[in-house]
Amino acid sequence: MTLWPATSAHAEEAAFVANPVEHVDTLNGTGTGNETWGEINNFPGASVPFGMVQYSPDTTDTYAGYDHDNDRSTGFSMTHASVGCAAFGDIPMLPTTTPIGAQPWYAWETIAHDDTEVGVPGYYTVRFPDTGVKAELTATTRTGVGRFSYPDDGRPALFHVRPGGSLAGNYAATIQIGEDNTTITGSATTGGFCGKDNVYTVYFAMRFSQPFRSVGTFEGNSVFPGARQADSPWAGGWVEFAPGSVVEVRTALSYVSVDGALANLAAEGGAGFDDVRAVASAEWNAALSRVAVAGSNGGDIETFYTSLYRSLLHPNTFNDADGRYIGFDSAIHSVAAGHTQYANFSDWDTYRCLAALQALIFPERASDMAQSLVNDAEQSGSLPRWALANAATGEMTGDNVVPLIASLYAFGAKDFDVKRVLYYMLKGATEGGTGRGGYVERPGIASYLEQGYAPQIEEFRGDHGIDGASITLEWAVDDFAISRFAVALGENVIDAEFLRRAQFWQNLLNPVTRRITPRGADGAFLVWPGFTGPTTDLGEDGFDEGNSEQYLWMVPQNLAGLVAALGGREAAAERLDRFTTQLNAGSDEPYLWVGNEPNFGVPWLYNYVGQPWKTQETVDRVRRELFAPTPNGEPGNDDLGAMSSWYVWAALGLYPATPGTSILTVNTPLFDRIEIRLPAGQFIRIAAPGASSGLKYISGLSVDRQPTDQTFLPGSIVRTGGEVTFSLAAVPNTTWGTSESSAPPSFGGGNAAPLPS
Repeated sequence: MTLWPATSAHAEEAAFVANPVEHVDTLNGTGTGNETWGEINNFPGASVPFGMVQYSPDTTDTYAGYDHDNDRSTGFSMTHASVGCAAFGDIPMLPTTTPIGAQPWYAWETIAHDDTEVGVPGYYTVRFPDTGVKAELTATTRTGVGRFSYPDDGRPALFHVRPGGSLAGNYAATIQIGEDNTTITGSATTGGFCGKDNVYTVYFAMRFSQPFRSVGTFEGNSVFPGARQADSPWAGGWVEFAPGSVVEVRTALSYVSVDGALANLAAEGGAGFDDVRAVASAEWNAALSRVAVAGSNGGDIETFYTSLYRSLLHPNTFNDADGRYIGFDSAIHSVAAGHTQYANFSDWDTYRCLAALQALIFPERASDMAQSLVNDAEQSGSLPRWALANAATGEMTGDNVVPLIASLYAFGAKDFDVKRVLYYMLKGATEGGTGRGGYVERPGIASYLEQGYAPQIEEFRGDHGIDGASITLEWAVDDFAISRFAVALGENVIDAEFLRRAQFWQNLLNPVTRRITPRGADGAFLVWPGFTGPTTDLGEDGFDEGNSEQYLWMVPQNLAGLVAALGGREAAAERLDRFTTQLNAGSDEPYLWVGNEPNFGVPWLYNYVGQPWKTQETVDRVRRELFAPTPNGEPGNDDLGAMSSWYVWAALGLYPATPGTSILTVNTPLFDRIEIRLPAGQFIRIAAPGASSGLKYISGLSVDRQPTDQTFLPGSIVRTGGEVTFSLAAVPNTTWGTSESSAPPSFGGGNAAPLPS
């Protein structure tokens, strides 16, 4: 249980949090959510920042492996991701005292969701009340270390390993129980993410602290006592120890080979459990300490640092300790010494605010993330969309790997091959970007360029319906990101062309209804104006996970142009007022759905229409009503840290409003003082006296002691640091930041393609 600091008599006197790991509860945000929000899909187990291993408990019938409201556990597995489709959960294992029965494949035990279940950075523990087993987990980058304490009551101390039991199912699996009676090796081949055809193989090597007394294997529910090897999609096995044993199990992973897993085990598997736990905790404390906060509300501090923790779990180390990794061409490559190859980029989710956060506080890691995507493109022929392991799944719409990389660059990641990235960005945006296995980065790009929008035809069919409207909006953002990246590289001709293309959103704005509306190949707006047309299980046809009113606001590159098209600032503000009546309405209502990524930036739009106090109110409503330090305290699918990073920015009083730029628009911080550590000993220092005591309105702002009425910070602050001071009040200030010149920049840059007649 987290210990919160005592409330200070004066918020401005609160000290900076000294050990942020003490304010993280990894069980927070691991609940079911509700019908509107959907599953949160976080996992509470042990990992280190951006590690290959996420050693965590699994409960039945879940995507990410764990649901705090479910007490049926299939044990623990080595890989997890907070995503909305079944994924990972590789190499599941179950400590138990229940004898091997007729159905070992479906074995599960009850776990106790009580005070004995604890999750903190780098450590997780839980007990199994029916069997008396206590489990403890910790991790290094490539290994998980488990300590399992069995009761001394005469029942067998059994340990199941089920490599064929990955959460998404397996195409193949192997297990080999060593003749030395202390090792198990094998592999799992799985994939099929969200119904796609991706496939990957993960290899493992396990070493036990004491020898087995007996062994056996099973294939599905066919049991083979004494056997040491199984090879089938339903492969599993078990080993037995003396009753009352305390067994440490070290498990290493590799995506290269069993030999690679053994080498990773040799490189990282030598320390005892308590030493590994201490190192993992210290590593997390150092990572979380890159953002220091001071405030008087313990719940806010816990939610903040738990959210920051979740923002640093993915993407994941993919190379072995010796630098080798399996590439997108299925060949073995080596990453340069001192660098890391990363995998698992849910770019549709993470380009909006997670990429900026990771680059700001970990620019060296973010550079390797960008270079990893360059490597993927070199090996496959195109930048990967929603990359998982060593394949592009093509999940979701848009070409969002582009703004992800551009935002990494804008917020400090500079050490990667920028020229090759630009080459592949342009290849995808002009030719479609064909890659291995029939993958296409931008399917239907020729029709899009000819007509200036993605027509509502089968060619553009997405995962949740025919989503030509959301493709058009996403590609407009993607093209804007190319223009900004080109500017940074001195490519002004490319900038001009792609800034023009970034305005194609205008071609879907019906001038009669003032709604974003899908159009057919003949140029006609489709007949439904919103909420009356065909729907999918996640919104309205033409829109990926949302509807026309929610997607209306997704023009971050040119919000001034959108405001003008809606009839001006007053008309846009009135429409925003209606839209924000509900904060998390889901995909089928014409209201804000802050639990899903397309609406992440909406609360800050009032800064663009001259009513910044409403941004301050709306962000605070979301923070207070939808986030909490509880298992259900998150408003939607975390999506590899996307949702958590939203909260981090909201708590800091900043938001990366325009992908591909370093623009940070402001709201009221949640803490009285904040320090964000940048490279070379620089800091962004934020002061907001009274914030943690409940003052939520901005009455003044200064940057480096110079007063400003702008509702955004200078872009240079992410490079050089600076001092930002908020003056706060208990009532709205309806004059500060209200002029048109106070709004964050918008980028018009030419006209969209003409509307077809």
